[in-house]
Amino acid sequence: MRVIVQRVRSSQVIVDGEIVGKINQGLNLLVAIADYDTDKEVNWMVKKCLELRLFPDVETGKLWQKSIQEVRGELLVISQFTLYGDCRKGRRPSFDRSASPTLAIDLYHSFVNKLRDSGLKVETGEFGAMMTVEIVNDGPVTLILEQDAVI
Repeated sequence: MRVIVQRVRSSQVIVDGEIVGKINQGLNLLVAIADYDTDKEVNWMVKKCLELRLFPDVETGKLWQKSIQEVRGELLVISQFTLYGDCRKGRRPSFDRSASPTLAIDLYHSFVNKLRDSGLKVETGEFGAMMTVEIVNDGPVTLILEQDAVI
């Protein structure tokens, strides 16, 4: 499982000209599921996304002090299988490591639902749709998280 985490001031996702998900301060999460991922990887990633200290403490001015939960931020979760694109050979990316849509959609929804269990506002894009994502980065802070299953 691979997630691109972006700290944002705001973010929204548009499908067919309509806003389907929109957040204010929080995290934009671009999510890819690998063909060998299970609930174990999903659980690890949920915990990591919720507990990473990516926000400053406004009282002390210190950076990297608060998690998304502590600042009561919002989450926008967008499926993006292209994160597993392998461009080492040829001129077209290979997506061999990406999970099939059948497997990926179940694990993606599991990831979203477990994030919602935190009580934070969680918005999503539309799985499998062509989407326009508008992001106002904060920092900018962008990290790559990866949890590989033991094969």
